Amino acid sequence: MTLRWMAVGVLLCVALPASALAGGACPDANADRLDRYRAGPACWPAFQVDDSVDARPLGPLPPTPKVDQALRDLGETLFFDPRLSGSGQIACASCHDPEWGWADGREVPYGHNRQRGRRNTPSVANAAFQGAQFWDGRAATLRDQVLMPIANPEEMHGSPDEAVAAVNAVPGYAGLIRDAFGTATLDPQRLADALGAYLTTIVTGTTRFDLFLQGNPDALSEAEIRGLDLFRTRAGCMNCHHGPLFTDGEFHNLGLHFYGGKNEDLGRYTVTGRSEDVGAFRTPGLRNVMETGPWMHSGKFGKMHGVLSIYNAGGPRPRPKGAQQNDPLFPVTSPLLKPLRLSQADLADLEAFLHSLDNQKTPYFKIPDLPR
Repeated sequence: MTLRWMAVGVLLCVALPASALAGGACPDANADRLDRYRAGPACWPAFQVDDSVDARPLGPLPPTPKVDQALRDLGETLFFDPRLSGSGQIACASCHDPEWGWADGREVPYGHNRQRGRRNTPSVANAAFQGAQFWDGRAATLRDQVLMPIANPEEMHGSPDEAVAAVNAVPGYAGLIRDAFGTATLDPQRLADALGAYLTTIVTGTTRFDLFLQGNPDALSEAEIRGLDLFRTRAGCMNCHHGPLFTDGEFHNLGLHFYGGKNEDLGRYTVTGRSEDVGAFRTPGLRNVMETGPWMHSGKFGKMHGVLSIYNAGGPRPRPKGAQQNDPLFPVTSPLLKPLRLSQADLADLEAFLHSLDNQKTPYFKIPDLPR
């Protein structure tokens, strides 16, 4: 597989700090790489991706989309209300907890009657900037996504109709609903609108990487800058993790599908029915990633070193056995994965860089009081 090198000066012009624009020439191309990074994005070495990848430069998050405040406030209250579930005991926030980076810190979530889910809970932070939702992309938009857990028998074990009936029976909700919609009655469409509006406003905060990108050369340690350099070049991370969200939003087979076994997960294939999607899952964004473990769609990786080691080895490459030899659906690990031959010191630097993508300061969060 050939590699392509991308210049960054023009593409990153919207994110260039004043120091890079007005501070004179960049360090010589033969200068220490750390100094080139500290001089600002205009001076960074080109990033490296495979020929097949149309990668975007790393950059800041776009502005948070504006939503109606009353609609957002109603959505926030509903998000934390367990009365949306069939049992009256499980809220959206039960699995998407702000104290756990809007995930739940578990391998897989527990749903109705303590049923174990099949996939790790993804964070809903920055979901408004993404297209298809869920690990398999079965919801095309955020608004499509919000009602699905309510109706899932293994999760909230209810229905949108039952949820809005429960809400409408609470006198204290009337004012919130009227402020948002003009009348005091909720229906499934309005429920989706309100929850979607609230989720739109859940975004990760400023990171030390963002400060470094803005021109603060001291925002990252030497190890973190080395990790940034590896991320953009030899480690090949930007094949899938690029752009402001550090994700391509696409679906890839990492070889972790357990095809034919008891833990089999066909991933995107269950949505599209296309053989090339067997075992493919959406690339997660990496902002705040170190706060949202365990990782991967299965939640089987409790340490980031394990995740990085899998990539360093080129990913698992299961081989068909017996009757699988002629199975047209047997999944093939993405060609974007290949052995990297990175040292343990390199992996430590990569992990250090990932820490720089966490919120610089976790904001105080107050759970809203539920109407009565």
